[in-house]
Amino acid sequence: MALLSDLLGHAVLSGSVLALGALGEVIAERAGVLDLGVEGLMSLGAVVAVMTVTATPHPWLGLLAAGLVGGLGAGVLALSSVVLRANQVLCGVAITFLGLGLSSVIGRSVAGIPISAVFEPVSIPVLSSIPVIGPAFFSQNVLVYLIYLVLPALVHFWMFRTRSGLDLRAVGENPAAADAVGVPVMRLRALAVILGGVLAGLAGADLTLAVVPVWSDGMIAGRGWIAVALVIFAGYRPVVAVLSGLLFGLVTAVGFMGQARGWPIAPAILNTLPYLGTVGCIIVPMLAFAKLRSAMAAPAALGTPYYRSGR
Repeated sequence: MALLSDLLGHAVLSGSVLALGALGEVIAERAGVLDLGVEGLMSLGAVVAVMTVTATPHPWLGLLAAGLVGGLGAGVLALSSVVLRANQVLCGVAITFLGLGLSSVIGRSVAGIPISAVFEPVSIPVLSSIPVIGPAFFSQNVLVYLIYLVLPALVHFWMFRTRSGLDLRAVGENPAAADAVGVPVMRLRALAVILGGVLAGLAGADLTLAVVPVWSDGMIAGRGWIAVALVIFAGYRPVVAVLSGLLFGLVTAVGFMGQARGWPIAPAILNTLPYLGTVGCIIVPMLAFAKLRSAMAAPAALGTPYYRSGR
């Protein structure tokens, strides 16, 4: 029982990073912008959070700084891909490499230094006493509760129950029609990209301030790319994207536990489990179930720059 509880607890922690990154990507892609800069923005958020907490031992300030730097990096992406209409794939990859390189340089002074001010677990009375699932799900830090309970509910309500959310989805499906009825296409797309960048920066901070309390170069380790893939797997739905993050957190936790307990499996194979799972969960359902192919279909205008003269 203790082993299962530890496994689930690690899955919840690991999955929170992926869930937050995927949630931001859902917002950007629903607006029609393919944001491939998540990996770099997560890396910048992670290192800036550590540097901020090292200077001022307050994890909330580190979280705020990470969100700001993520939004700033996404602003550069929005300027280039939305306003200037440059190729979205190239812009996103450029932001990723820029973020990874910059975080590597500025993070040298804090690399390997343990962080003292982190988000500590907060147990929920009664629920945390439930066998197995209590310690795993209800004895986590406050970020976990926000990521799994509060944020997906807010994003879902905004996206599917408000006028601005309808405008956002319309911009991603048919920007010309949205523009014809007065929806500010360029502004909405830029704001969606920036909001997605803020959440990517927060995901990086979650990794260093709650999951692994130390900065090391390359510690994002492809989580940003997995978050992008989770959006496809989730059919561009915020709640499903967050739950998918939890699922892949479980896959990651299995790999870590296998290495810690000396399973007779090569560590390299265990380390590749999240990436193999990503490929499998996208390809297999689409090949096996025809209905899922339509459910996982991308917004019609995803990756396509908008020119008003083209109406």
